[in-house]
Amino acid sequence: MLRVAVPNKGTLAEPAAQMLREAGYRQRTDAKDLVCRDEGNDVEFFYLRPKDIATYVGSGDLDLGITGRDLLIDSGAPAEEVVDLNFGRATFRFAARGEDIDSVQKLGGHRIATAYPGLVERYLADLGVRADVIRLDGAVENAVRLGVADVVADVVSTGATLRQAGLVVFGEPLLRSSAVLVRRTEAPACAQADQLLHRLHGVLVARRYVMLAYDVPANLLERASALTPGIESPTISPLHREGWVAVQAMVARDEVHRIMDELYEVGARAILVTNIHACRL
Repeated sequence: MLRVAVPNKGTLAEPAAQMLREAGYRQRTDAKDLVCRDEGNDVEFFYLRPKDIATYVGSGDLDLGITGRDLLIDSGAPAEEVVDLNFGRATFRFAARGEDIDSVQKLGGHRIATAYPGLVERYLADLGVRADVIRLDGAVENAVRLGVADVVADVVSTGATLRQAGLVVFGEPLLRSSAVLVRRTEAPACAQADQLLHRLHGVLVARRYVMLAYDVPANLLERASALTPGIESPTISPLHREGWVAVQAMVARDEVHRIMDELYEVGARAILVTNIHACRL
C-alpha cells in the first residue's frame, strides 16, 4: 500500500486535501484523524506536521508527501521535489533596520534570526557569506528590536508586519516557495506512486484549462480555430444547419474571456465554457 504524508494543519492542509479529493482519493472527514486508508486506491494517508513531512519521506518511512518547498530545503532530508502543486505560494526575504544593513553582501558576521535555519544557512553557504543563524520558532519580527539578532529572514507578503517592526526588506528573495510533492531521493519506481503523480498532473491541467465550445460558419473555421488550437487540435463536428460546424477545444482559463470576445468578432456564436474536473494529456 502506498504511504503518503499530508499536512495536518496550517495553510497547506486544506488545499492539499482538496487536490487529493479532486484526484479521486479519499480524505479524512474528521480533522482529528491521523490516518486515512483509501482501500479502493490502495493508498494510506498520514496527517503530519508540514515541517516533519520531508524527514519521514527522506527516511523511507513514507513514500510520498506534500509539503512546502521551503520546508523541504530547510529539513536537509534526502528527499526531492517531484512536481510543483501551484498553491501555498510564499516569498522569503531578508529584513533589517535600513540604516544598518541594506544588502546581502553586508550580512557577513551578523546575527540572522529565522524559523528556517537550514534554508538560510544553505543560501548563505552558496554565496560564501558567514553569519550566525539563530533559530526562532514562530514570529521573528521583534528579534532585532529585542536585540536577539541584527537581521531577520522570513516569509514576506506585503511587508506590512516587518515595517511595523521598523524593518526594511532588502536583497533578492532567498526563495520563492509553494506546495510540492516530494519523494525520497533515488527512490525506486512504483506504479502506485506514478498513478498518484499522473492524477495530480491531471488536476493541475484541469485547473489551468477550460473546455470552450462554439458554433461557427464553415468558411470562418480556419480563423476561429486559429484562436482555439487546443492541445492537439480542435474537435470539429458538422451541424444540422448546413454550412455551420461545432468546435470544441481546451483553452487556458486566464485567456478564455479574451478568446470568447475575439471568436464573437470572427462570427462564432453559442460560445460556451465548461470546467474540466479531471484530465489526462
